[in-house]
Amino acid sequence: MDKLDISDANHDRISEAVGQAEMHTDGEIITVIAPSSDAYHDVGLHYAIAAMLVVLTCVAALPQYFSNLLVDILGGWDHQLPVTIQLTILLGAQILVFLIVRYAMAWMPLRMALTPRETKERRVRRRAVTLFRACGEGRTRGRTAILLYLSVAEHRAEIVADDTISQRVSPERWGEAMATLVDQLRGGDPAQGMIDAIGLIGAVLKEYVPKSDGNPNELPDRLIEL
Repeated sequence: MDKLDISDANHDRISEAVGQAEMHTDGEIITVIAPSSDAYHDVGLHYAIAAMLVVLTCVAALPQYFSNLLVDILGGWDHQLPVTIQLTILLGAQILVFLIVRYAMAWMPLRMALTPRETKERRVRRRAVTLFRACGEGRTRGRTAILLYLSVAEHRAEIVADDTISQRVSPERWGEAMATLVDQLRGGDPAQGMIDAIGLIGAVLKEYVPKSDGNPNELPDRLIEL
């Protein structure tokens, strides 16, 4: 997918929202936006294999119909075709169906539409956790980093928190922030969704991880756009 076009002004607005939220908490908010969390090439392959097997299943269920159809297509002069010819044609039909579906699924919007929701959820979560381990986990002295991750193609957001936050805050407390972010994304304004979600996250962090004396700003406030 193409890279998102988040303007410099929106980058600044998101960074400012992070700074405002962190004024009242020891939490360190990391913001990441990605066009998608996976290419889902394996999903296209699975559909192509399934289509190929459907052809084989239909022939196995109606062998005489398949045989008669081949006779009609090949001119109808013979009442029976050799088994080797029938099997060769069946193999060719399977390969053709496989290629048609495989190339159709190369179109990302179709592949995304046919990817099961559970698969999207797992891969968005996995990508969020991977990114958090790379840029946030254990990088603050109080283990108070938290990642807000938005995956645009899947219309899904994830929040991953370091130990101090995850031990004090139940996952349900982030529901409003995630719902707000996704709603704004569907409305075509991911930047505003990030800003609104940051404000809600900051309110929760203020309650559970309030600002302490001498706590520095340990992680950059800027938006990471993949």
